[in-house]
Amino acid sequence: MDVKTKREREKETVSLMIRLYCRKKHGGKDLCPDCAALDAYARQRSDKCPFMETKTFCSNCKVHCYKKDMREKIREVMRFSGPRMIFHHPVMAIRHVIESKKEKRRMEKNNED
Repeated sequence: MDVKTKREREKETVSLMIRLYCRKKHGGKDLCPDCAALDAYARQRSDKCPFMETKTFCSNCKVHCYKKDMREKIREVMRFSGPRMIFHHPVMAIRHVIESKKEKRRMEKNNED
């Protein structure tokens, strides 16, 4: 997969997770101002990520480019939305599990070397 496609997929995924979180926590159809700001920030970070070609997920990255407050907000969104993605976006959720397993194996192998 090329970097552009990967970047767009990551932005789509994070936006879906933020929308799910906002809809369930804040009750509106549209994003509230705080969630809209988080979505814009996350998309901007993805656009500027220099490691997109090799990384799988931000949580596995050595460099954390999110500001501390935004990092806490996105963690909260991920903890809430992650387990619910299987019901709302099953293909995306299964792809994430598969990629996570591959990344875990790759990291373990690199630590052995």
